[in-house]
Amino acid sequence: VQLQASGGGLVQTGGSLGLSCTASGRTFGMVAWFRQAPGKEREFVAAIGRIDGVTYYAASMKGRFTISRENAKNTVYLQMNSLKPEDTAVYFCAAEKEGILAGLIGEYDYWGQGTLVTVSS
Repeated sequence: VQLQASGGGLVQTGGSLGLSCTASGRTFGMVAWFRQAPGKEREFVAAIGRIDGVTYYAASMKGRFTISRENAKNTVYLQMNSLKPEDTAVYFCAAEKEGILAGLIGEYDYWGQGTLVTVSS
């Protein structure tokens, strides 16, 4: 079982970036993105369920970030717009079965390796 995150990079303030997370080895219900900035704890960004596609967002990301999924490709995407320097972090995708509490880091047993997003001012 593997989660492969990709798409990170360097972008200027106000720019956009898209991340992808592809799962192999099994199909997951809930897939989420978390991020961890230097010196800070890992925090919830967004999550999406498989069955009904319901989405969850952290308050500070809602309206700027959009999570979506393509079940046929076992892939979840995170489109990030209007990026700010404080969005700079390593972004991790995480996955688990359906029906968990989407925003809780401890609910997820499967994690990708992380991809770095740097927003320059």
